[in-house]
Amino acid sequence: MIKAVLYLFLLTGLLGFSQDEIYNVINLKMNNNKPHFGLVVNQNRQVLFVSYVLNKKGKIAKVKGIATLSLYEGQKEENGEIINVKPLIKDEYIGKITSASFSPDGKKLYITTNYGNRKDKPKGVSSTNYHIEVGEYLEGKGWTNFKVLPFCKTRYSYAHPSISLDGKTIYFTSNIKGGKETTKGSSDIFKVEIFEDGTYSNPKNLGSKINSYSREMFPFMSSDSILYFASNRPNGFGGYDIYKSKLKDDNTFEKAVKLPKPINSNKDDFCFIINYENEGYFTSKRTGGKGDDDIYYFTKE
Repeated sequence: MIKAVLYLFLLTGLLGFSQDEIYNVINLKMNNNKPHFGLVVNQNRQVLFVSYVLNKKGKIAKVKGIATLSLYEGQKEENGEIINVKPLIKDEYIGKITSASFSPDGKKLYITTNYGNRKDKPKGVSSTNYHIEVGEYLEGKGWTNFKVLPFCKTRYSYAHPSISLDGKTIYFTSNIKGGKETTKGSSDIFKVEIFEDGTYSNPKNLGSKINSYSREMFPFMSSDSILYFASNRPNGFGGYDIYKSKLKDDNTFEKAVKLPKPINSNKDDFCFIINYENEGYFTSKRTGGKGDDDIYYFTKE
């Protein structure tokens, strides 16, 4: 499924870790032969993740013969399992969604989507070019009033938003070209500052300590200022691997290093998140899964 997401999005560390980092990993019961990825959790243990849209018969819904992706919600249990899964209530005109992120207060939702066949599609924009929108929750209506973030230019793709704990920075993936902040590889990780008046800065490339000449995707900034992301750069375990980099006091990043097994495998591993209690989730297509991309829960000792 990650290959499909890459296609739709059009974005066609050798250092070791301390041996005292022990990860316990479990495959969630909710996984099946369909893809599940991009999980996020808010302060109320509400969970969002991405999977195929299903019709009334429980079959994969298709538009012009192509399966589409959207958001599901559920509730996190103490043991990490996700229960009460159902489609997220949102504006119907919002089409394909490939990732999402809550604001720290849970009042805003940032999503990766495309214009598809929407009436408000800018003239000349490709229906497969992705951008980031932000919406709000209204009782009785669900997530609504989505607006495209102003720094998203129609000729590029923007995806995988992740908001810092203080709500002042949004990290995302893009293929911006040209100028000082040009993309180094097929896709890089950028950041934009969110100002108090609700405006945004221009995108800034995170630089060579994070980005490579390969693809970087699915950033996540933890509460202790560590940026996690996925990359298919050389010298990994195989496929996409999960890396981390510490944000230093001078606002620069340390050189990214890959996480150890069993977080990483010789297959695609991505969409890593972690909370205060050293627990979290990631997605993997590793051997022994239930068919497609599965979401795994982990605890770290």
